[in-house]
Amino acid sequence: MMKRCLTLLTLVVVLALAAGASTAALGEEFYKGKTIRFIVGFSPGGGYDTYTRAAARHISKYIPGNPVPIVQNMTGAGSLIAANYIAKRAKPDGLTVGVWNGAYVLQQVLGDRKVKFRGDQIGWVGAPVKGFPTCAVMGYTGLKRIQDVMKSGKRIKIGATRAGGTTHDLPVILNRTLGTNFDVITGYSGTATIRIAMQKREVDGACWGWESMSVTARAMLDAKGDDRLIPILTHDDANDPEIKHLPQVADLIKGEDNLATFRAWVAQYAFQRPLSLPPGTPKARLNTLRKAYAATLKDPQFLAEAKKSKLIIKYVSGPEIEKHVATLLATPAKAKEALQFLVRKKKKKK
Repeated sequence: MMKRCLTLLTLVVVLALAAGASTAALGEEFYKGKTIRFIVGFSPGGGYDTYTRAAARHISKYIPGNPVPIVQNMTGAGSLIAANYIAKRAKPDGLTVGVWNGAYVLQQVLGDRKVKFRGDQIGWVGAPVKGFPTCAVMGYTGLKRIQDVMKSGKRIKIGATRAGGTTHDLPVILNRTLGTNFDVITGYSGTATIRIAMQKREVDGACWGWESMSVTARAMLDAKGDDRLIPILTHDDANDPEIKHLPQVADLIKGEDNLATFRAWVAQYAFQRPLSLPPGTPKARLNTLRKAYAATLKDPQFLAEAKKSKLIIKYVSGPEIEKHVATLLATPAKAKEALQFLVRKKKKKK
């Protein structure tokens, strides 16, 4: 009996190893000689673009067949154009990877008709970091703290993309729950163009993830006087001495309903700049890219590059993202109602 059990166990191990080898061989056969595209929904030079290009430079060696990676920017509507492209138009063959704002999962939950997909149908590869939404103002405003902003009574122009992203949603939520007086100016293609707008004094400040701001706006953060970008408010602990002293949004908001509204919105920041595949992508290719991406974020050369560029890396796996998406899809009705102001309504025809 013991001999039979050992024989059976050996057979199972051999079959498992053979299956793994077969899967790797099939992956190599498929990806060899091909190009894998990373479609970034924001403009070059922003946080999404920076994180994606850093990973793309190293990921090929971890994909069987070593396909050639290229990064393309598909801007518009705060990355919604790219998100809908991945969900509805890109071939589900494992050769097109989308990088867009996962906040559109919440927008879908809130009933935004411009979101053409369900979050639980997307193939989530993984994300390089969780989010630390942070607001900052330019030195020329004369403001240095969130308390200064609230006491000034000034209308402070904040650059933004559109509803569904930190640049728009956080200042609007702060206006409603904290009593700030932000004038949210939409229409920018990403944080790179918002930075230029701040330098030109078209807008006075902006809100976006510290994991991006600390890198892409480094020259502005290090500037002096009127040209300096000054962080005034943040969320969660990025373990960065540069913002550790800042007030936390949740600590300032008064009222249980206001706090519940903020917490429902901020849940999306458990995964930031996620890589995604079109619905219907074969599971084997999704798993191949998940393994490759996880290995890339542990790669010594990638980590050295990330450290040099001051990129914060806090890997979130594909299965973890699926759980976070499920939480967003289960947003309570009261919270959904409170967040309806983030959804663009179609104008009625006269």
